[in-house]
Amino acid sequence: MRDALVFGGSGQIGAALIARLAVAGWRVIAVSRTEQAARPNVLWLRGDLQHVDGLPADVAAIFSCGPLDHFARWYAATSVHAPRVVAFGSTSIDIKKDSADELERDVAALLAEGERSLFATATGRGAAATVLRPTLVYGVGRDQTLTRIAGFARHRGFFILPRRANGLRQPVHVDDLATAALQACDAPATHGRAYAVPGGEALSYRDMVTRVLGSLQSAPRLIELPAPLFRAVLAAARVCGQAGGFGDAALARLQQDLVFDSAPAQRDFGYQPRAFEPTADMFRPG
Repeated sequence: MRDALVFGGSGQIGAALIARLAVAGWRVIAVSRTEQAARPNVLWLRGDLQHVDGLPADVAAIFSCGPLDHFARWYAATSVHAPRVVAFGSTSIDIKKDSADELERDVAALLAEGERSLFATATGRGAAATVLRPTLVYGVGRDQTLTRIAGFARHRGFFILPRRANGLRQPVHVDDLATAALQACDAPATHGRAYAVPGGEALSYRDMVTRVLGSLQSAPRLIELPAPLFRAVLAAARVCGQAGGFGDAALARLQQDLVFDSAPAQRDFGYQPRAFEPTADMFRPG
């Protein structure tokens, strides 16, 4: 039985990964800030990437399902030995590097530095690291995009978009990401590489939202507004504290295609993500 150390184990991707590791016969040591329910072959440790007691000296693999920059700093300082490391980053490393928003550029820079540090540390220790970069994550009601859209629509009975919100998106289910991490772990071709792991279907932002709304009870209406009117509504929502994290750069991206090639992941570890077929339970806050 192999041992896996999992950070971010109580998060949306981490929880799905732990379930797959347990089924595959791994013994899991998982780290969480909060107390978690016991389950077979899973040992929970209370702590985070700044401090946690009881870490093992050696494991077969370390998985990181949380912020990459924080994990890279922990990994550079830890004495835990593992020949294999799989960490989740984000396609924001490419999407936001040239953003008009300084904070978004900072996010991309942190991701890039996290990847650089992780690969350098692994190489120095004779270990093999792989980074997986998801696109727009959904599936268990814990994401900050589609679940927020569904929540607003449930409460209001409608959702508002600007016209021509036709930029392509590839939403990816958390279960597909968990499977990808497990597959990549045992694929030598992934050593020292970063992969985009998008969903299995590219569709416009408008169509993506339409499918989310259509999955909900009573199917809330989609209202499309001219750009100037939408900006006015958005400004009012910001004043009321209801549009946090949705700045001008994010608004501009509604018309941009954010599409990534899954072929390298398919070739190197058999990545096969599902099409976007949402159901209401995927957006029920968990």
